[in-house]
Amino acid sequence: MRWLGWVRASVGAALALAATWAGAAEYPAPHEGDWIARDFRFRSGEVLPELRLHYTTVGEPTGEPVLILHGTAGSGAGMLTPAFAGELFGPGQPLDARRYFIILPDAIGAGKSSRPSDGLRMRFPRYGYDDMVEAQYRLVTEGLKIRHLRLVLGNSMGGMQTWLWGEAHPDAMDALVPMASQPAAMSGRNWIMRRMLIEAIRSDPGWEGGDYTAQPKSLALANAFFGFGTSGGTLAYQALAPTRAAADKLVDDRLAAPFPADANDLLYQWESSRDYDPSPRLDRIRAPVLAVNSADDERNPPETGVMEEALKRVPTARLVLIPAGAETRGHGTTGMARFWAEALRSFLESVPRKQM
Repeated sequence: MRWLGWVRASVGAALALAATWAGAAEYPAPHEGDWIARDFRFRSGEVLPELRLHYTTVGEPTGEPVLILHGTAGSGAGMLTPAFAGELFGPGQPLDARRYFIILPDAIGAGKSSRPSDGLRMRFPRYGYDDMVEAQYRLVTEGLKIRHLRLVLGNSMGGMQTWLWGEAHPDAMDALVPMASQPAAMSGRNWIMRRMLIEAIRSDPGWEGGDYTAQPKSLALANAFFGFGTSGGTLAYQALAPTRAAADKLVDDRLAAPFPADANDLLYQWESSRDYDPSPRLDRIRAPVLAVNSADDERNPPETGVMEEALKRVPTARLVLIPAGAETRGHGTTGMARFWAEALRSFLESVPRKQM
């Protein structure tokens, strides 16, 4: 029986995003580690003798394993925010770390995993999302010796990779929760804006083909432009900037904020989505799916009908669509777990555990 539903999530009071990790939730302190994947072969045919995969864990290895995948230019540890981990990992919360072993890997090219800025620059292998998923799978199965996951959950890029996990390793998990993503080819404004960010870096005279001595000046400006254009929410921005002066302050604050990213790393990260397309293999997904999107997502707008059409081919899936409001943040909404935490709890309670 096909399982597809539209659920309206409740909109509560805004979280105090300035709260520190320690004050946000009483979950165990995170731990970091590294594992080396030997002779890692990329889809391009290129091979790295040693691919470093960094990861963060919360909870004890004896708990039920949960894999959580971050968004573009993020990191595993970057998911440990009051708005995300603070709503999920504490006692009694949906992913209570006393019960679950939470694994937060840094994707290839991001965080503390191997990346172009380590020294290879533009000679680093040209990776894609399939390579990232394969590296995550090897980390889980070879590095951490885990045979089966209770849940794979990802946000934005991590959401797209969650769809790929369900196709590439359909028996590796009990459940899938892809968020802020669509199981369809990269296209439309989503790719147009990524391509513009990539071209802004490549066309900067200071980039010098990737062999720069100082970060290209356009980098921070292009990234800020991309952020305003593809994340934040229409109603939210109108509420935050009801006057030109308020809008100017938002821009000034964003441009003044420290931006320590590396241009080559960023270029690779955004370009890695170029061939994302899970649509040909959606029938391989066997695990129950709870897809979570927001109605004001600038990169995955529901009015295109792309998501609805794609989910017709995934009989195990249902969709939670968070309604737009002044407190949602467009593509960034799913980073605030309060909008979907109870839907996740109910979903997990309904999903049987497979014995592997």
